[in-house]
Amino acid sequence: MRTSQATVGRASNGAPHAVGAGSATEHEAEHTAAGIEPFDDVSEPAPPNHADAAHGLNGSDGANLANDTQHEPLSPDDPLAPLPFNPYKGNRGLTRAWHAMKNSLAGFRVAIREESAFRQELTLAAILIPCGLLVPVDPVSRVLLLGSVLLVLIVELLNSSVEAAIDRISLERHELSRRAKDLGSAAVMVALGMCVMTWALIVGPLVAHWLEAVL
Repeated sequence: MRTSQATVGRASNGAPHAVGAGSATEHEAEHTAAGIEPFDDVSEPAPPNHADAAHGLNGSDGANLANDTQHEPLSPDDPLAPLPFNPYKGNRGLTRAWHAMKNSLAGFRVAIREESAFRQELTLAAILIPCGLLVPVDPVSRVLLLGSVLLVLIVELLNSSVEAAIDRISLERHELSRRAKDLGSAAVMVALGMCVMTWALIVGPLVAHWLEAVL
């Protein structure tokens, strides 16, 4: 019996089909020349394209989805979120300056009435500031003397404000609350040390010279 020249091949999708001997030989030669074994040109299906899927949506649905994405509300923790409305920030110009001055004076009154440390430092400032104005030093040294005293008052006011904010949150003992108050006290101590150092370096030699002249 004569063998048929048709051979059974297999398509890329796995279905058998009959091809001629010459055609099969030519097909194998083409793949061999390209460096690909027969039937190795079967590729995996490409992953779905999300962009095409988006284009395949209905026009109105796609527009609504885009609008929802663009106008998605920001969370309160987002730095780009708008700040809540503050009715106390509506003043402008001289009105704002007037209210700021009244609030500052109210802060001084509260600090004098409620903070014993501020009262002590204010008493010290009432003694040192006139001395700094009368001592015979150059203008730069005078500014340093007066500025070191005022710096102590500034830091004490900031420390008192931090303590008031912590007490407003909670009066219970907490490690973070204690740490914040200790850091404020450390800042006051540094300011006091700077004041003592400034007066000792500038006024100290003058006092020593006066004592030598008297004795």
